[in-house]
Amino acid sequence: PRKGEGYECGIPTRGESMAQFKVGYYLFAILFLMFDVECVFLFPWAVRVKELGGAGLVSIAIFFTILVLGLVYAWRKGALEWK
Repeated sequence: PRKGEGYECGIPTRGESMAQFKVGYYLFAILFLMFDVECVFLFPWAVRVKELGGAGLVSIAIFFTILVLGLVYAWRKGALEWK
């Protein structure tokens, strides 16, 4: 009897409440958020690139290389394939 009760919000569900999603949707969303957040980290470096000089440019290059390697890894694993 408790399985038919409303969950958290108190509103009873209508129809089938369990919908299955493919894991690929979640993986694609997590990859998007990960690369989006990493691009946000590039903004402060871009604003202060002249003040940071060569050391700042090297750190940006290292960060960007790691970002690209992560993208290549996800691509080779097939995480970006929409099946």
